Amino acid sequence: MTTSATPRERLLDAAGELFYRDGMSIGVDALCKAAGVSKKSMYRLFRSKDEVIAESLASRGPAYQAALLPGPDDERSPRERILTVFERQDQMAVEGNFLGCPFVSAAVELKDPEHPGSVVARHFKQHLTDFFRAELVAAEAEDPETLAVQLTIVFDGASARAVVRAQALAGIGMVTTAALLDAAGVK
Repeated sequence: MTTSATPRERLLDAAGELFYRDGMSIGVDALCKAAGVSKKSMYRLFRSKDEVIAESLASRGPAYQAALLPGPDDERSPRERILTVFERQDQMAVEGNFLGCPFVSAAVELKDPEHPGSVVARHFKQHLTDFFRAELVAAEAEDPETLAVQLTIVFDGASARAVVRAQALAGIGMVTTAALLDAAGVK
């Protein structure tokens, strides 16, 4: 966080870090203290803590996706582009501060599918599924819809395993994905 960041940016940065590390139950006082912003200022900028949760997820989402997904100029095959996601997930899990997929973590903790944070989380999870589906369509997979959902489940399951086991994934997501792609004839 730079000193030139606005109070809004400081709140969103602090919220993103605290909610990911400590959970959504972090209090407004702790959030404001971490951001160096008064509660009064926070409530001028956001209607509620729920709005802070949703906007912090939305503000962090693009960077998280950019870290996982190959760019549009990546000319590898669809299979290789899909496997890249799982390779990058493996790398994230090794970094030591990996606490799982932030969107799954948020939705699980919030529990309410209509909570603004859950809506944002669902949007970003759908984006991952849509990425897989587009790659599978490009690879002419037989049932890209179902396989895209299966790959998202593998991704989410691998993230959860990394957190529960508190250890690196050691390629399990890539191996599982490769088996699914092989079974679907995606070369």
